[in-house]
Amino acid sequence: MMRRLDQLLASLGYGSRREVRDWVEAGRVTVRGAPQTDPGARVEPGEVRIDGEPPDHPGELLILLNKPAGRVCSHDPAEGPSVYDLLPPRWRRRNPAVTTIGRLDKETTGLLLLTDVSALVHRLTSPKHKVPKVYRALLDRDPPAGIEGVFAGGSLVLPGEERACAPAQLRLLGDRRAEVVLTEGRYHQVRRMFASQGCSVAELDRIRFGSLELGNLARGSWIELPINCLDEV
Repeated sequence: MMRRLDQLLASLGYGSRREVRDWVEAGRVTVRGAPQTDPGARVEPGEVRIDGEPPDHPGELLILLNKPAGRVCSHDPAEGPSVYDLLPPRWRRRNPAVTTIGRLDKETTGLLLLTDVSALVHRLTSPKHKVPKVYRALLDRDPPAGIEGVFAGGSLVLPGEERACAPAQLRLLGDRRAEVVLTEGRYHQVRRMFASQGCSVAELDRIRFGSLELGNLARGSWIELPINCLDEV
């Protein structure tokens, strides 16, 4: 797709529109092998080179991250260390911004998706699509008898809310460990559901999002995925 040269480079995080215009006017940018000094020229991203190198990921981004504890899903530095700090610096300056598809709270670990495609964020976080998310939890005590039915019943109303949680699958694994499958994503939902039954969650790890799993991806590491891998999610 043809785009203005300065708009393209600014959107990919190379700098402000003013900064990338300076690059272009200085002859650092070529199109089809020839210097292009007009920042407003309309170009195909694949034909552009910056200091001889192709643009950094000119297409849409989809990233699968194994989130470590202690990082927030926020762009606000006042909230503490962020998952975005784990990405290449230029990706953090892209416009549209790279954002998480849903959130994990600061101490929850595991599978987190990030993208710069807003339509994808909306589709995968919309309750009507019922995308299953699988969590493993370590509890502070043995859960009460019958808790599986409470989670699955579709009538559990969390404190401060009026609408009941959607039915959730709960499998007790022994040794105060449990696996929960949710199809919605309310604020601190897994922790609050267990708290409503007298249990605190000591550790929480998301192991699956739709059909995607972490595999052998190390904590704090990420991989890039093709956008179309989510077509069936």
